[in-house]
Amino acid sequence: MPTRIRLQRHGKKNQPFYHIVVADGRAPRDGKFIEKLGTYNPLTNPATIDLNFDRAVEWVKNGAQPSDTVRCILSYKGVLLRRHLQIGVEKGAISQEVADVRFNEWLQAKEAKINSKRSDVENDARNSRKARLEAEKKANEAKAAAVAAKRQAAIEAEAAAKAAAEAENAEGEAPAAEAEAPAEA
Repeated sequence: MPTRIRLQRHGKKNQPFYHIVVADGRAPRDGKFIEKLGTYNPLTNPATIDLNFDRAVEWVKNGAQPSDTVRCILSYKGVLLRRHLQIGVEKGAISQEVADVRFNEWLQAKEAKINSKRSDVENDARNSRKARLEAEKKANEAKAAAVAAKRQAAIEAEAAAKAAAEAENAEGEAPAAEAEAPAEA
């Protein structure tokens, strides 16, 4: 029975969420599995991976073949490096202490890299929010200026119409006054 370490898809449409499982190679993708090793959420940045590290190392040691995606995940979390160092210890090339030191150095460097990426993502999000807010403020100011100009134009047009109406009334009253004046004489 060839065992595979692979992903089982869960989650809604366009919102994938995966379980990392050990299953028979002949079982369907989302079917029966032997053991659940963890979860993988590709929607977060960086992707969230929760993995039972010791069990994953044990399964890889026992010969379970990971799928391509799971191989990348195991490499990312250090399972394959741990197994590689264990092989060196078993062959006598290095001691267990040296293997542990090398793995811990790699793990600290990896954590620093992940934390820097997280902070970069947070800073980018903060900066983009700030830029969107500034753009929105500028757009609101432009709209307010356009509305004020439109109101001013309407007030000027109303004043001009009022002045024209008064001028008409003044012209209309002047000939009437002239017409009344000769009638009195």
